[in-house]
Amino acid sequence: MELPVLNKEGKETGRKVKLADDLYGVEPNHHAIYLDVKQYLANQRQGTHKAKERAEISRTTKKFFRQKGTGNARVGSLKSPVQRGGGTVFGPRPRNYGFKLNKKIKAVARKSALSLKAGEKSLQVIENLSFDAPKTKDFIDVIKALGLDGKKSLIVLGESNKTLYLSSRNFKGSDVVIASELNTYELMNAQSVVLTEDSLEKLETLLRK
Repeated sequence: MELPVLNKEGKETGRKVKLADDLYGVEPNHHAIYLDVKQYLANQRQGTHKAKERAEISRTTKKFFRQKGTGNARVGSLKSPVQRGGGTVFGPRPRNYGFKLNKKIKAVARKSALSLKAGEKSLQVIENLSFDAPKTKDFIDVIKALGLDGKKSLIVLGESNKTLYLSSRNFKGSDVVIASELNTYELMNAQSVVLTEDSLEKLETLLRK
């Protein structure tokens, strides 16, 4: 599969890049994508939820009313879960929601996600981006030139670029990530993925390990 290389004005530079079939043309493994996205979202959970149980409630243990003669059921403690303000039965406790996922499955998931985007024609290649100074307006101009205005987009860089990152930080419609930190969730969450030329080599190296 070949794609034209665009410049930041959204015009073709006259060059083309050939995308490797073993990375961008594989049969998508939807279950691998599901597992990788599930792991990513699980790792985002803080897991700090907590409800006090019966043993943790600070209330009197004095008998609420006499045992016989009232017509009510026997009550021995206000800590009981059936009493208002009592402890919670099997309430949530702090826990870690993360789970282990094989590296090969994660690689298959990313290849599958890239192949899906390529098949949907939601993949673009742009020459390496650089700005003289952090400026959100310059970044938005690039997004508009690429026809991504109003779409969720993901720009993948080969290496960290602080100026570009700062330029994109205030623009909520697009995310910027370096190739080594690219994950399946971000790929699937974006309507369009833009790869810089230097990111192609990085992705090939990472996904073929």
